[in-house]
Order: sequence, then structure tokens, then C-alpha cells
Amino acid sequence: MRTTDKCLKSLARRLNRLTNQPLEPWTRDESGWRSVVGNFHISRANGGAALHQISNTSGGVTDVFFSGHVTKRELERMIRAFITGVEYQQGQRNDLT
Repeated sequence: MRTTDKCLKSLARRLNRLTNQPLEPWTRDESGWRSVVGNFHISRANGGAALHQISNTSGGVTDVFFSGHVTKRELERMIRAFITGVEYQQGQRNDLT
């Protein structure tokens, strides 16, 4: 199955919900636009994709997997594994065998 931008965005949104992070990366207030610390979102560059998390209100980000931009399929697998780990940590999964 082909991994789409919509699929990656949906996984980032799911991760934000699981970890109680803001769903949107940017917000507007009286002084203008600012980034929302903690938000996970998909970054696209050079034909690849990466999962970034906003680390400050100026828009600084962390590459969550320290992998740079990879293929969409590879990123989908990494995010799904990360989500599974979060679910285990939160006690939402107990199917370890």
C-alpha cells in the first residue's frame, strides 16, 4: 500500500492526541503567529519526510528520530512503531508475546 501525505499527517495527529500535545503547530495571538511547543508534525524536504516536534516558540524543531528526511513509507513505519511504544507505556496495549 502506498504511504500518502494524508496518512503521515493523520499519524502525527494521532501521536499528538496520545501524548496530550497541541494538535496544531502554529497559533495566532495579538502579536502575530507563533509556534506551539510540543506539537508533532510532518516536515517535507528534498523528496523525503521527517517527524518534527516543535521545541520553542520561535519555531525551532527536533528531528524526533534523528534520521533526517526519509521516504514516506519508512517514516510511516517509524511513527507506527513509536505510537505502539507510547501505547505500551501508557498501558493501552498488553499484547507483548
